Amino acid sequence: MTTKPTTDAPTVHTEEHDGVLVITIDRPRVRNAIDGATARALADAFDQLDTHDDLMVGVLTGAGGTFSAGMDLKAFAKGDTPVIPGRGFAGLTRTQLRTPLIAAVEGWALGGGTEMALACDLIVAAEDATFGLTEVAFGLVPPEGGIVRLPERIPRNIAVEILLTGDPLPAERAHQLGLVNHLTPPGETLTKAVDVARRIARNAPLSIAAVKRVVNERTAYGDQDAFRQQDHLVAPVLASHDAQEGAHAFAEKRPPHWEGR
Repeated sequence: MTTKPTTDAPTVHTEEHDGVLVITIDRPRVRNAIDGATARALADAFDQLDTHDDLMVGVLTGAGGTFSAGMDLKAFAKGDTPVIPGRGFAGLTRTQLRTPLIAAVEGWALGGGTEMALACDLIVAAEDATFGLTEVAFGLVPPEGGIVRLPERIPRNIAVEILLTGDPLPAERAHQLGLVNHLTPPGETLTKAVDVARRIARNAPLSIAAVKRVVNERTAYGDQDAFRQQDHLVAPVLASHDAQEGAHAFAEKRPPHWEGR
């Protein structure tokens, strides 16, 4: 095993395990929330995964018992965005990786954290993990895969309820719905994810690449078209006064005061 820290930020590091690249978000004090610097470091790690021929599968996880609390709202309130043009949230959600990626989810995966997991090909989650798309409570919407991908992964009516209420989705329920591939005891998701990754990595590279490409290009109305249509509808929401109010209310630990503008 070799260890290679990213150069742009100490909040992300990578480890290679016999053709498997483990990418770890390391901001446990803020529950691995993603700011701009962390997004850029993650983008570099995904580039490493996709450009090194000896890497067959990636595993994305978080340090300190949490996958990710999503967008760093305090940074966002100061104008720092974790969305990279053309690549999406955390440099992942709108990036079309050719290499399979597995999410190893411990603890919370909130907002953009859930959207990162949805951008992965498989999800391994701890039995006590929780997913959540809570943006509506902050005057936002989940535009980086939550609206586009969740209704494809679980029954539409349940996805709509989660998106409209912001209620959490426990990992056991997510497993029952087919969103999660494997459940593990707490603390064991990375071990299981690496095991699954190695089972994939031992197969023929061209076969792996072909399977992923065909699945991703399954319909004429693919993810990129869906994102374009979605962006037209939600851009006014993300640019609204209420979106800023939600972030400031979170940072100031007070209830938001919505104005509908």
